[in-house]
Amino acid sequence: MDASIILLVLTAGISMYAWSNPGFMQSWIFSPFIVARQNQWYRLLTSGFLHADWMHLIFNMLAFYSFGQVVQSVFVQQFGPGGGVLRFLLLYLGGIIISDIPTYFKHRNDPDYRSLGASGGVAAIIFAGVLFQPTAGIIMFPLPIPIPGFIWGLLYLAYSYYQGRRMGDHINHDAHFYGALYGLLLTLALIPQVGPYFVDKIQQYFL
Repeated sequence: MDASIILLVLTAGISMYAWSNPGFMQSWIFSPFIVARQNQWYRLLTSGFLHADWMHLIFNMLAFYSFGQVVQSVFVQQFGPGGGVLRFLLLYLGGIIISDIPTYFKHRNDPDYRSLGASGGVAAIIFAGVLFQPTAGIIMFPLPIPIPGFIWGLLYLAYSYYQGRRMGDHINHDAHFYGALYGLLLTLALIPQVGPYFVDKIQQYFL
C-alpha cells in the first residue's frame, strides 16, 4: 500500500481512539515538562498521531495526502520503491520529531503546556512539495485564489515565525516553522539537484 495512505489511516484511527480515551491521550501527548523529568522522549513522535478534533485532523491529513503523493512519487523515482519510501518516512516522521525540539526547550519548565498534531511532519512534506513544484498554486485560507508555491512558502514561514514569537493563540507555530525548515533542508540534502531546479523555475515564472 501507499505509505502516505497507511500513515493517514493510522493517524486518523489513533486520533479517534484517543478522543474517547483521555488516559491514552495524556500518555501520548507532548508535554515538555514530563519529557524533561521522566525521559519520555517517545512523546516527540507519538503526539504527531494525535489531533484535537475533527477539523484539526481533516485539515492536517488533507494537506499531508495532497502533497505527500507528489513527494513520495519523486522520492520513489529517485531512490526506488524501498529507498524512496524510507526517505519519505524520514521526512514526515523526522519532521514531527525535529519540529518539537525547539518547543521542548521553550516549555520544558511549564507544567501546563501540551502540544499535539502532525503539523511539523505535514509542513516538512508541504515544503518538499514546494521545492518540487515551486510555481504550482496553493490556496491560503481565507483567500479563494491560488498563490504560487514559493510565494505561499515565504508567507507561511514569516507568519509561523511571527506567531511563534507572540504565543497568543494556543497553536504550536514553532512546529510549523521548524518542520518547514527541516523539510527544505532534508530534501535539498537528499536531492541536491532540486536546488538549481527550484531557482530555474522561479526565474522562468518572472520572465
